[in-house]
Amino acid sequence: MSVITNEIPPTPTGNQPLVVVMGVSAVGKSSVAAELSRVTGIPWKDGDDLHPKQNVAKMAAGTPLTDHDRWPWLDKVGATLAHARPEEGAIIACSALRRTYRDRIRTSAPEAVFVHLTGDRDLLARRAESRPHHFMPSSLLDSQFATLEPLEVDENGVAIDVSNPVVDIAARAADWIDHHGR
Repeated sequence: MSVITNEIPPTPTGNQPLVVVMGVSAVGKSSVAAELSRVTGIPWKDGDDLHPKQNVAKMAAGTPLTDHDRWPWLDKVGATLAHARPEEGAIIACSALRRTYRDRIRTSAPEAVFVHLTGDRDLLARRAESRPHHFMPSSLLDSQFATLEPLEVDENGVAIDVSNPVVDIAARAADWIDHHGR
C-alpha cells in the first residue's frame, strides 16, 4: 500500500470533513487520528480529553461506563465536531461503540463520517497491557467488545483492520475520506 503524503484538498465548497476515528480501547484511535491529521491537515482532538473527571476515575477503577455516564461526553464530542470551522474540518478519536452513541454524535454533527478501527482481541489485549499508565485498564477490553456494534450499512464510514502500521492505516482512511467521506 502506498502512503498518501499530500494533504486532502478541500471540497469544492471549501469544507473539510468531520471524522470520528472509533473503536474499542487499545485499537489505536489516538495514534491513527494524529497520523490522519498529519496526512490531511485536518486538526484532531482526543475524545478522552472530553471525559468528565468522574468518568475517567470510574474507568481507572475498572468499572465500565453506563450510558448515563456517556451521554454528556458524547454530547461534547458532537459539539466539538459541530463547532469546527468548515474550512478546517475536525478529526476526533472517540470509541463510539454503539449505534446509539454514533447517532447521538450525529445529532450535533449530522455530516460526521466514521473510521472504525478493528482488530483481533489478543492483539488489542497485548497493546492494552503494554500501556500501564493509561486510565483505561486492559480488564475493560472485554466489556468494550461486548458493547461494540459495528457500523451499519446506512452509516457513512469504513472499517479498517489495525494489524498494519499506523501510517498505512491513516493512508487508507485518508483515501476513503477523499473518495467516499465527503
